[in-house]
Amino acid sequence: MNNCTCNRLKEFFISGFATFPNGQILIFIILLLMYLLTVIGNVTIIILVCVASHLHTPMYFFLCNLSSADIAYVTVTLPKLLSIFLTKDHNITFSGCITQLYFFLLCGQADIFILTCMAYDRYVAICKPLQYSLIMNKGVCIAMSAFSWLTGILNSLLHTLIASSLPFCHSNIIDHFFCDLKALSMLSASDSTNRDILTTVESVFIGCVPFMLIVVSYVYIISTILKIQSSNGRLKAFSSCTSHLTTVILFYGPIIFLYMKPENDSSREGDKVLSILYVAVVPMLNPLVYSLRNKDVLGATAKLKQYFKKSIGAYTEKSW
Repeated sequence: MNNCTCNRLKEFFISGFATFPNGQILIFIILLLMYLLTVIGNVTIIILVCVASHLHTPMYFFLCNLSSADIAYVTVTLPKLLSIFLTKDHNITFSGCITQLYFFLLCGQADIFILTCMAYDRYVAICKPLQYSLIMNKGVCIAMSAFSWLTGILNSLLHTLIASSLPFCHSNIIDHFFCDLKALSMLSASDSTNRDILTTVESVFIGCVPFMLIVVSYVYIISTILKIQSSNGRLKAFSSCTSHLTTVILFYGPIIFLYMKPENDSSREGDKVLSILYVAVVPMLNPLVYSLRNKDVLGATAKLKQYFKKSIGAYTEKSW
């Protein structure tokens, strides 16, 4: 293993999903619909936040960041998987794989920190309402957003550089549907001790700390809500957090289960299906979670529809 010098592969082979031909057609259709719904839904959220003045608040500013990350998140993974189903070409170039890995890590980590920023926003809004506009000012929101993206950029670059320097001699088959860091590390012929230590430390600071901050935020939020004497006041306060809380559960649930369970070769296909949940399903559901029963978003959508109807009507009249 130490004599391995052929660390520069020209391409990898992505195994994808092991299904029958008819099953592949069904999976392709489902994934294509999920991808289109994700892009359309998140682009709609971004447009609404930009054009509707009453959505120019910290919560929707962070939601716009989350939607941007989700669009990139699915775009860097699903199109390649869809092309595999269409062309049966499972190969991906070394540079293409490393690029996919980088942007996947970047968007995933940006999601984590943005969700943490949104939890802090909800904490200030409910626990310190009189100081909300002072604490969550424009400069603070931009700084928090910049920190989320910059941390993702630098940390992803670190892992990508390490992955790109690994020796791959025994196999080029990635047993996943995209270039996952874990799957790439398993292919390497080098000693993984130092990488495992780095991954553990990174998991604590990048994954566990933000998650614990979210949990602590909601402990204070729930404690404050329970002290509200009015039942309508409690319901209104809690309803302002339900969308974010739902997104956190949907995002962290599959990841915690996937990385906490013991490794087992027989469960690889199950791991891929579970990965689909946080790679594709969660980004698709986020716009729905923040749209359903959200009066602000529904109101902005209605106004946008009226604007388009008026524009189309005016254009039609001019044409005649």
